[in-house]
Amino acid sequence: MPLPRRLLVANRGEIAVRIVRACRDLGVEPVAVYAPVDAGAPHVRLADDALPLPGDSPAEGYLNGPKMVELARGCGATAIHPGYGFLSENPSFAAACEAAGIAFVGPPASVLQMCGDKAATRAAATSAGVPVLPGSGSVSDAEAPSVAEAVGFPLLIKAAGGGGGKGIHLVRSPDALPSALRLARGEAQTAFGDPRVYLERWVERPRHVEVQILADSAGGVIHLGERACSVQRRHQKLIEEAPAPGLSPDLRDALLESAVRVARALGYRNAGTVEFLLDGEAFFFIEVNARLQVEHPVTEMVTGVDIVAAQLAIAGGEPIPFAQEEVRHAGWAIECRISAEDPHGGFLPSLGRIDGVIEPQGPGIRVDSGFRAGCTVSRHYDPLLSKVVVWGRDRAEAIARMRRALAEYAISGVDTTIPFHRWALEQPTFLGGAYDVRFAEEWDGATPSQEAERLAAAAADAWLRRKAAASVLVSDGPAAGPASRWIAAAREEGLR
Repeated sequence: MPLPRRLLVANRGEIAVRIVRACRDLGVEPVAVYAPVDAGAPHVRLADDALPLPGDSPAEGYLNGPKMVELARGCGATAIHPGYGFLSENPSFAAACEAAGIAFVGPPASVLQMCGDKAATRAAATSAGVPVLPGSGSVSDAEAPSVAEAVGFPLLIKAAGGGGGKGIHLVRSPDALPSALRLARGEAQTAFGDPRVYLERWVERPRHVEVQILADSAGGVIHLGERACSVQRRHQKLIEEAPAPGLSPDLRDALLESAVRVARALGYRNAGTVEFLLDGEAFFFIEVNARLQVEHPVTEMVTGVDIVAAQLAIAGGEPIPFAQEEVRHAGWAIECRISAEDPHGGFLPSLGRIDGVIEPQGPGIRVDSGFRAGCTVSRHYDPLLSKVVVWGRDRAEAIARMRRALAEYAISGVDTTIPFHRWALEQPTFLGGAYDVRFAEEWDGATPSQEAERLAAAAADAWLRRKAAASVLVSDGPAAGPASRWIAAAREEGLR
């Protein structure tokens, strides 16, 4: 099937903007969907058309599979890109798309079903000769105590139907298991519409490294290198980089080859990520994320591959557009996730209206953003606002550019994770590249720099307000002629 003429973007925020832009590059007409709270969001403004969803809750809107299919049919879209989260790893939704004659931009329903069954993926990895951590398949509450004893404490409870750090809880003793199960199931249901969970042995200080793969319907599978994702909080990634620092050539080769073997064993198709935990030179397969990853831009920056464009081609039945030996890796890329959270207050979500934004610019900097001034951070959705991605000829240059980007970035109206990122990029552990998944625990949110950060945010807020006031004066003043109105319009646009 050739590229679709129209494509429904069944998501919101920065990933919806990312998909809209890929469609533009390919000559595909993107159609956005939006909940009421997102009516003024950038993905709505940038798409060719935008269709309303019935309510602000995820179940009414972005998790409503039948409604998405109905909207796609109604607007003439012949493909749906689910982005990440929401419906992206839902086999029932993929099957509904297939039944409606709509191309689902992701793995087919049968592959999603298998990847959602952690026992099946672990078995596939084992059959491919790839080591796995001790763990289980999906468990009921009644089965959990005996299964947990077999796995051993401490252990992780993980959502079977999703990823992205949602629905994961560390359990160190049997008495904490029931309450952790309730929390994990509730989060899994809210985030993925699937309450199933499974258990996995906890490794105290591992590194988290993943491999980006592409696979087509003809059996072709390639990798695009690895990413380091060990800067995490509550099992949610905060900083990612490519390539992963500190890997020996033998370990890197083993990881990349293992990822391809797992993908072949699963009969995988489209873009995906094979995730591993590293304990010294030992590594263990943990799961396959059968979707586009939040952190895919760092791979794009070092390879020059447009992963979303590759997804669309593969979904249309085309082979992978290039061979493994044609993939070139150059330089170093780092990504910082900017979320509306208060890093000085336990990273609690910071809800409310975004008053002003100044984004970083300059050589080697990319900002994937899904908000603008005037948008509202809602309690219904993940507070991820944007991703700052930088490229440098080596790791030192990439770190220097990220420091510059974070120094330029100003968001007023809500708290953000920018102070945490500035702190992280000054730590000797991070600079040395030897950090693990416990690194973020060293963050002390009550550092003396907190007051300085608040003063900086207040100064940025005041500057943005003065800029807005000046724009109004110019556009409405008695001396405002055509030229000055043009300036006023430009200023207003700059504030959006």
